[in-house]
Amino acid sequence: MEYALVTVPAAPVRRKPRHRAEMINQLLFGEAVKILKTKDAHWIKVRSLYDSYEGWLTYNMIRPVAKNLLREQPVKLAGELLAPLQTGDQTMHIPLGSSLRIAEGDNAVQYQGTLIDTAKLIPGSEMVKAIALRWLNAPYLWGGRTLLGVDCSGFVQVVFKLIGISLPRDAWQQAQEGHPVKKLKDALTGDLAFFDDRDEIVHVGMMIGNDQIIHASGQVRIDKIDKEGIVNTDTGKRTHRLRAVKRYW
Repeated sequence: MEYALVTVPAAPVRRKPRHRAEMINQLLFGEAVKILKTKDAHWIKVRSLYDSYEGWLTYNMIRPVAKNLLREQPVKLAGELLAPLQTGDQTMHIPLGSSLRIAEGDNAVQYQGTLIDTAKLIPGSEMVKAIALRWLNAPYLWGGRTLLGVDCSGFVQVVFKLIGISLPRDAWQQAQEGHPVKKLKDALTGDLAFFDDRDEIVHVGMMIGNDQIIHASGQVRIDKIDKEGIVNTDTGKRTHRLRAVKRYW
């Protein structure tokens, strides 16, 4: 087995091959991985083909797939926060951003929701804002990438995936891409703002205009932002120090 697809709604990816190890990522249904190594009868180390992120998961969350099928089958994305997917006699609810390889006329797989064909999209501010606002109040979860739990970089990564823009997994990696926006007053909806602690990028959020930001901090929320950083709307306290703003289209 060299390649595989995730077969559960969201597969926890761990730093080490044990259940008590830190969850560093989630792979969504249908996302493809390359097999790197195995450990005993349960654990397998994988590299995501979407963002090259590596970690450990268990065998029961994936199924083998031929490399040529990964190339041949067009991928569409699940467009509902959670919606039923039926494959044969099995039904599960898959999250927003899951990858579906459904061939034309294939009745064996039925998704009861909107499918997004990112190849036909032209990214824009209103589109990305509408997607991001659907996540409001989703709880923060380190390593999470779904409405039921998401971290700051996972949030922006999946939002951008849905408009056809691939981002790396971690905030510090995302900060290395895009085009710099030199002044906050020039920021547009959809630009990403990055925040540091002792010169290390530790947080990311998405601009809404040039004075608000939507980000996962405790929960997905909207706060005020100025040239110094984020100001919590509820408490009035400054929570994050602004390092940079980047544009990706």
